[in-house]
Amino acid sequence: MKTAEATAATTTVLSPGYKRSPKSNGKVNGTAAKKTGVNHGNGGDISNGKASFMKWTLDDVVYVAKYHRLPCFFAAWFLFFIYVEYTLRMVPDSSPPFDLGFVVTRSFHRALASWPELNSLLAALNTVFVAMQSVYIIGTWVVEGRPRATISALFMFTCRGILGYSTQLPLPQLCHLVFIYFGNLPPFQCVLPPPTEFVGSGMDFPVGNVSFFLFYSGHVAGSVIASLDMRRMQRWELAWLFDILNVLQAVRLLGTRGHYTIDLAVGVGAGILFDSLAGKYIESRRKSAVA
Repeated sequence: MKTAEATAATTTVLSPGYKRSPKSNGKVNGTAAKKTGVNHGNGGDISNGKASFMKWTLDDVVYVAKYHRLPCFFAAWFLFFIYVEYTLRMVPDSSPPFDLGFVVTRSFHRALASWPELNSLLAALNTVFVAMQSVYIIGTWVVEGRPRATISALFMFTCRGILGYSTQLPLPQLCHLVFIYFGNLPPFQCVLPPPTEFVGSGMDFPVGNVSFFLFYSGHVAGSVIASLDMRRMQRWELAWLFDILNVLQAVRLLGTRGHYTIDLAVGVGAGILFDSLAGKYIESRRKSAVA
């Protein structure tokens, strides 16, 4: 009975036709359910062979916009980027890739390129942060007996190696002038400093100036894995510290041209994904052992 009530409560929240009545004690408003024709038994998605939204009224649309603002927000951006994608002129093959993160950090890049001591100092600090990640992730297994973070890191770096080898990108470079095309408008000229290149340092961990995979950022993904584990253990201050250091790390990686923006963004997603997969793996092993 408790499971059925929980399912009913969940469906009530997600389906616009289910509106709570002040006296319903969390139960489904039968009138609203009949109004939208949603079959509660199948999770509020299908009724009489038709999708529930086919019977929505204006009130239901307003309800969704009011109580499900985040999906509506993403829906609006989805429509916007559909327009951008199908009206955007591709970067010519004779031009280097366009990266917005490089444009934003061009002043920082110039500073690092002209001041090697600063670049080496930041690289050394970044190496310390990577060591902190590694010690924490390995320590959760070796010291605390919790293997999830370690397993997720192994999953993540294995997948990174496969993808990094499968598509080997050139080190980032930019030219004097970049033309940004948007729709049918005339190209927008973005004047940049002279050609920029990767600014390496022997202090970078683990490879220094040696070759490395660009896609995706293992630095960022490892930080996310450690931060998620800290939150599970309610180590909030340490988790926030790692998040802040991860942001600073991402800015430095853009400034040195050590990663494209997409490498860093996918690194965040990879950390979340492989942490989740590691959790599912451990849970499956636990169920197998019980069975």
